[in-house]
Amino acid sequence: MLEQTLVLTPSSFGLQPYRFLVVQDPAMRAKLLPQSWGQKQVVDASHFVVFAARTSMDEAAIDAFLQRTCDVRGVTRESLAGYRGMMTGMLLSDGFKPQVPHWAAHQAYIALGNLMTAAALVGVDACPMEGLVPVEYDKLLGLTGSGFGTVVACALGYRTASDKYATLPKVRFPAGDLVKHV
Repeated sequence: MLEQTLVLTPSSFGLQPYRFLVVQDPAMRAKLLPQSWGQKQVVDASHFVVFAARTSMDEAAIDAFLQRTCDVRGVTRESLAGYRGMMTGMLLSDGFKPQVPHWAAHQAYIALGNLMTAAALVGVDACPMEGLVPVEYDKLLGLTGSGFGTVVACALGYRTASDKYATLPKVRFPAGDLVKHV
């Protein structure tokens, strides 16, 4: 169910400019630990997901998405010509190309938010982790040169009874300080 939440996450243009690596191998997790600022949830959590986002965009990626759209919806490529033109016009423009990694990372964060919300709804704790060294993750996970780069990770699982934070109140600013009605 949680993996399906990732797959169904909405994204800009529907392009899904990300990949999700569910790291199950204990040896790989042990290698990731020192590249995660020593955060033990990397090895202790029942599930560990690494979010990788596109580092660049090209016509092939756009065309692969359009072909998938044709296959799933039973439409022709010709019917999507205007949509293709809009995507290529923006995403492949000289002005936007340098923005692609940043844009794609934002899309990955939408998926992270969906995952964490879905996990909470089924009683699974989730811990988002930016405290990691992306370039080292990329090396270890085989992402270097793949067109994708590590953005963030998320540890998932159930709290142990000895978790000292489980019963502490959440520390948050008052809603009036965070939410403004305009």
